Amino acid sequence: MNKKMILALLTSATLILGACSANSSSNGANGDGAKENTGFNPDKEDGKLYSEIRDELGAVPKVTDELNLGGVAKAFENEYWRTLKEGMEIGADKFSSNGYKINADVKSPQGEADEEGQLSIVRDMINKKYSGLLLSPISDSNLVPGVEEAVEDDIPVINVNDGIIAEAPHFVGPKAVENGEKVAEWVSEKLNGKGKVAIVVGMPKAFAARQRTLGFESWIKDNAPGIEIVEKQNADWDREKAKNTAETWIKKHPDLKAIFANNDTMALGVQEAVNASGKDILVMGVDGIGEAYDSIRKGELDATIDSFPKFKGQIAVEMMIRKIGGQELPRVIWTPQALIDSTNVDTPAEEIIGWTEPELAQ
Repeated sequence: MNKKMILALLTSATLILGACSANSSSNGANGDGAKENTGFNPDKEDGKLYSEIRDELGAVPKVTDELNLGGVAKAFENEYWRTLKEGMEIGADKFSSNGYKINADVKSPQGEADEEGQLSIVRDMINKKYSGLLLSPISDSNLVPGVEEAVEDDIPVINVNDGIIAEAPHFVGPKAVENGEKVAEWVSEKLNGKGKVAIVVGMPKAFAARQRTLGFESWIKDNAPGIEIVEKQNADWDREKAKNTAETWIKKHPDLKAIFANNDTMALGVQEAVNASGKDILVMGVDGIGEAYDSIRKGELDATIDSFPKFKGQIAVEMMIRKIGGQELPRVIWTPQALIDSTNVDTPAEEIIGWTEPELAQ
């Protein structure tokens, strides 16, 4: 075998190894290892409210082992996810002050598009043998490989809020379709059942975006035939994209009466466009972030659906301790949500949702 033939063989082998390596590295959030949601939809499951779980299971069991819970949110650039993190940490602190040895380590990737980075965080927590995982995936598929690995390693997993992981044994969060339904009912009352409205959709592959839009559209179709949805467009949870989209719609439809955005970040962008136009157009969002509350107090944003992430995080921690403590949880556990407008924007959240602390085993 001459030198040219040896060199050709080495080159071919290098290319083959390189291709294998490339395939391996892509076998994550967006590669071959990622799976689409197989049809699991928590909105259609026979779930139970967290308060019903408390009534049925009683006190949270005493767990003497030291617990290190791993929370993985979408991205802390969004206040909503920072608040959910705060809620998980508050929950862990409350149990710690009552004799439990528990820590909540909550992390996020660099942004809401960093699916690979989010999966890497989960895999790192699995390698470090965290006691339980509370996961809010960016999409319905990007954390599936990590969840499968965690389940194989007997690490309890709870899917918190959004997106949806069909492979996770439990889901804790609000009924997303009701976000849209509550907004639709509210805006129909404000418009006396007639007028042109539009919808700014979040990231299309996010479960919450699809369900919030579906809930709004379905309620209008079934209950308010005089309301016409004249526009619907994605803005990928982005404030500037939502603002630009609303500016176009306001010019195109001079008689537009209301715009529903799938989250508050986009709703605040829409509100900027409405302010600039000088028109009286209702704007509604979802999430209940602080800036949305402040905007409502200023008489700008008209309404938001608050799913109370600070309390949702505490509920997720409580349910994980119940799970680790040996209690049987249902597949889907609902958390509270409520429409917030000028009439209740200053009412304490505890009063709106009737919050009480869980009973603890002695």
